[in-house]
Amino acid sequence: MRKFITELKGKTVMTNDGQILGMIENFLINTSSGDIQNVLVVPAEEVETRLYKTDPQGRLVLPFSEMRAVRDVVVMAGTNA
Repeated sequence: MRKFITELKGKTVMTNDGQILGMIENFLINTSSGDIQNVLVVPAEEVETRLYKTDPQGRLVLPFSEMRAVRDVVVMAGTNA
């Protein structure tokens, strides 16, 4: 999968089973390797944030390696808490 980060910002993120998690706001990148480590997602209102790793701003911190499908929405595998 080859996409520019700017193409992914603002995309809706959902789980394999269709639960909306929120919207991509930013990414965490390893500055040594240049690899994208995590996706920062502004959680949807109905998401129970305590079930996920969050940053100080309350965004969900999801592993970039779990991104699976990117079309109108981004599907994350293995995000079940």
